[in-house]
Formats: sequence, C-alpha cells, structure tokens
Amino acid sequence: MMEGQWYCCFDPELDALRNAARSACHAHNTMPPGERKTMATMLRALLGSVGEDAYLEAPFHCAYGLNLFLGKGVYLNAGCVVLDTATVTIGDRSMLGPAVQIYCADHHRDPLLRSRGMERARPVTIGKDVWIGGGAILLGGVTIGDGAIIGAGSVVTRDVAAGATVVGNPARPVGSWP
Repeated sequence: MMEGQWYCCFDPELDALRNAARSACHAHNTMPPGERKTMATMLRALLGSVGEDAYLEAPFHCAYGLNLFLGKGVYLNAGCVVLDTATVTIGDRSMLGPAVQIYCADHHRDPLLRSRGMERARPVTIGKDVWIGGGAILLGGVTIGDGAIIGAGSVVTRDVAAGATVVGNPARPVGSWP
C-alpha cells in the first residue's frame, strides 16, 4: 500500500488499523471541547506526527491516522476527512476550511477488480502557509506548494504551484500573491 502498488482494501490487517482510527476519531469527536484541548490524546497518539499548536476541530475523520503528519500551527476546521491510505503531510501554519476532504485512495478502473477491493494509494503533500477553502477536495498524488490558496469547493486533481490561487472543478489557476 505504502509503495503505491495495487492492494486489497478488505485485508484484515487494514481493517484492524481502520478500527483503531475510528476509535481515536470517536474519542476526539465525542469529548467535551474543554477536555479535548487541541485534539484528543488517543487521536494525537495515533497520528504520524503532530506539530506544536496543531488543532483539529470536531468532527474529524481519518482512515488510518498513522499516515497523517501535521506541521506546527496546522488548523483543520470541522468536518475534515483525510483518507490517508498513503502519506498526507500538511505543512506549518496551513489551514483547512470546514469539510475539506483528502482522498489518497485510487480505486481500480476494472469493475471486477474494483469490486474485489483493489486500490492503490497516492500521497498528498500540502506545503507551508496554505489556505484550503471549505468543501475543497484534494485527490491522491497532488502537491500543493507553499503559500497556495485553494478556493472553496474546488477539486484539486493536479499539483498547485507555490503562491498560486486555484478554483473550480477541476481546479485551475486564477492568480497568485506577490
């Protein structure tokens, strides 16, 4: 899976890892905010790494958690979903609006193989100081450069250059900050 090869998502070992992530997300999502702090202890322990002052609003969902790496000061607003079948790295001070979704899984094109759970995982890398507007979707294999802006509701299917602003479905450049 981590090598980008085709694998079966119905594997019992993967089921166990997903169940651990569900439990950690449940702990985070149901904990009173005053007790949760920046994130529930169980979720923090599950994630690949968590930078200082990283904050996840509830509700939050991830597929595995162990493939999610958050930089310093990262902020994920309510309703974010990270299907981290591959590595997802979010750089320092990047902010994700509500309901942003990151999908690393790429299901097989052959309907028979797809029905048997065949998929491959493609990483997502988000640079530093990136703003991703609410409801945006990032597909596996994309890299978002430092300081980029992704407009609300955009579907990102290709890499985004540092400093670029992209909007739409599929997301297209509309300008950049000096």
